[in-house]
Formats: sequence, C-alpha cells, structure tokens
Amino acid sequence: MSNASDQLVAFVTGAAQGLGLGISKHLLDAGWRVTLFDRDEDAGKEAFDALAPEQQDRALFIAGDVANESDIKLAVQQTVDRFGRIDGLVNNAGIANPRSGGIEHLEWDQWQRVINVNLGGVFLATKHATQHLRHTKGAIVNIASTRAFQSEANTESYAASKGGVVALTHALAVSLAGDVRVNAIAPGWIEVGDWQKSSNRSRPEHSETDKSQHPVGRVGTPEDIAQAVSFLLEATKSGFMTGETIRIDGGMTHKMIYVD
Repeated sequence: MSNASDQLVAFVTGAAQGLGLGISKHLLDAGWRVTLFDRDEDAGKEAFDALAPEQQDRALFIAGDVANESDIKLAVQQTVDRFGRIDGLVNNAGIANPRSGGIEHLEWDQWQRVINVNLGGVFLATKHATQHLRHTKGAIVNIASTRAFQSEANTESYAASKGGVVALTHALAVSLAGDVRVNAIAPGWIEVGDWQKSSNRSRPEHSETDKSQHPVGRVGTPEDIAQAVSFLLEATKSGFMTGETIRIDGGMTHKMIYVD
C-alpha cells in the first residue's frame, strides 16, 4: 500500500459496533492503523475476526470502559506500544438510547452514567491521548449529536451530554491550539442496525415518511459520517479547521416539520 495514510494511527472508542465500527473500517480501508476500543469484548472479537487478514495486521482490539480512567490510560499506552504513535483520536463511544423517562423519575445514577460515558469518556480519552497527539500534530474528532441543538421529550441526560461534547470541543481547540486540531460531528438519524454484532443485527425498513423528513430523501449511513471523520483527521484536507461542529443529518434539522 502506498497510501498517504499508511503510517497514520487512529484510536477509535466505541468501535466494535455501529457507527464506531463503520468509522474504523473506513479508516482501515484508507490505510490507517486502528485501535478499536470497546467495552463489548464479544462484539470486538467478532468485528476483528471479520476484517481481511491484511487489515488485521493493522488493527488492534482492546476491551475496556471509556468511563474508566485506568482502562483508557492502559489502552492508549498499548496502542503506542504496538504502533509507536497516535495521529487521530475519534471519541465515538456513547450510550445511544436518548430516552430516559420523565425528569421526575430520572435517577441520579442513570443521569450520571450517561454523562460519564458520553461526556466523561471524551475527556478521559483526550486527556491520555493528548501527549501523543501533540507529538504528531494530530487531530481529534468528537461524535456529538443533532440532539445537542434540538430535543424531544424525556431526553435530558443524552441532550446534556452531547451539548457538553460540543462545548468541550471548542474549549479543547483553544487549549490545544498549535498542536492538536479538535472538531466534532453532530450526526442526525444514522441507521446502524446492520452494523451491530450478529446477535443484534437487523435490516430496518424505512418508510417514505422516515425518508421525507430528510431533504436528501434518505436516512444516513455510517459511511456518511466516516467520510467526514477521515476528512477532519487529515491536516492536508482540513488543516484550517478547529473548534467546529459539523451537522451531518441530511438537512433534517433545517426542515420545518408540521403535524397535520
């Protein structure tokens, strides 16, 4: 492979299934070496085994909890031990179900778990990867959500966590200026049913109503997000961008939706 990405190394959290797996496979296809970090060990092993042999040589799966500092610290070190560097950090891990019940019934430990994973995980991975990213003049891409900007009922913990990711992104961009670029992507409706581990995999059908909510006429795919992640990681393509949050939602958040 003579790709310019041959020697680049990415650390992707929440990488065993769904959007994180789509991002990881896209980067591997582009020639990156990738650490796939995820708390679901079975899903991670399945994802790794499904890679082509040549990609397995450039991939490393590490099981751990993004909200556990010891797990993250060890995984970052294992990545450097294996690959020698880190050029890109993709903070994707998160508790994806946005609904948590009414605020009167939301337990503190439920709230705290979502914040710890969705926002705290971004902090911890960034904290421990930054020294290596400074050395390579690397980049961070945080996965936020359009729910940082709009809401539906009973999604307080999720919306707060993703809003925090947006704010943390621009704060880090200023703090790490000159060494590390930091940007975020706010995905809209991304269908990941067929990117789950085999025991949970599905192929949902989307109605015309589902599609019509998006000006582009369809629901998103992991590849839609992965393309943007790759763009934001590579300084030759996005070197003048930092602190930004890009919405990738098929135009959904710009469309007025009325109920007849």
